[in-house]
Amino acid sequence: MRRVAVIATGGTIASESTDGGVVARRGGASLLGGSEVPGVEIEYVDLMTVGSYRLTLGHLRRICDAVRDVLGREDDRVDGVVITHGTDTMEETAILLDLVHDDPRPVVLTGAQRPGDAADGDGPRNLTDAVLVAAAPAARHLGALIVFAGRVLPARGTRKVHTTALDAFDTVVGGQLGTVDRSGVSLTAAPRRPKPLPRPGTSFDETRVDLITMYPGADDALVHASAAAGARGVVLAGTGIGNANPVVVDAVVALLGRGMTVVLSTRVPEGPVVGVYGQGGGADLVAAGVPTASGLPATQLRILLALWLSHDLTTVHPIRSLIDIYADIKED
Repeated sequence: MRRVAVIATGGTIASESTDGGVVARRGGASLLGGSEVPGVEIEYVDLMTVGSYRLTLGHLRRICDAVRDVLGREDDRVDGVVITHGTDTMEETAILLDLVHDDPRPVVLTGAQRPGDAADGDGPRNLTDAVLVAAAPAARHLGALIVFAGRVLPARGTRKVHTTALDAFDTVVGGQLGTVDRSGVSLTAAPRRPKPLPRPGTSFDETRVDLITMYPGADDALVHASAAAGARGVVLAGTGIGNANPVVVDAVVALLGRGMTVVLSTRVPEGPVVGVYGQGGGADLVAAGVPTASGLPATQLRILLALWLSHDLTTVHPIRSLIDIYADIKED
């Protein structure tokens, strides 16, 4: 008999309809609807009951701590961990867990697109699939995974790509790792993963990193507002292959002069970020000292930068080398 711990954090899978809208309120033990997963003993840890659109970096750290505590037990050892989570920001929690995961046992995130009280809810099926993957010996050494709608996806590069579809997630960096259904788990690929980073401490909770997206007519207001709000870093989601405009470039140069860390990403789902265009484009940003990062979506890059800054790693290592290892995985 395999053993899996399910850490419940809320989200649509735990939600019910109320007069004030759909809200998370169910505990972990109710999420399978009374059914069992053959061959697997499940324990439930009710960590929080929060919609993922309400999560802070502090919540993400608490989830990391809960995983560490479960996997660190000498007695009552488990073969894997499942985290039930809201879909809105699952990609952020998944990348943080993957970046710091230093145990061979899998950590699997799942959730639902339909509330827990829906007659045709997808939560029980997704949770069953996630438990099967977490219990599977073949899933060891794969890090953090997202299991959704029968697909096994790596944490790195996986995004929510549809607001309402049951098949809501896809990977924009690489491909899926396998599938899962009632006949079992089939894993056909393994993600490349760098060496683990230090786990987030309490300083992570207050490490502000802003995500600023470019658009026609964007000015420097958001860039300066970020600095005024106390941000230590900014991920600039440029247009195309990573472009801004002259006004934004000037504002970024001013931030760099004040010691702020800025990394250039893109608002486009797939493709490299390259400094090619002048007159306010990526070439000007790169010339000013802004590094590009292509291997993670901007949402996940923000979490990576916050983790670095919370540990002051950018003061010890060149940020370009950190990006090569942890964002673009050019070297181990």
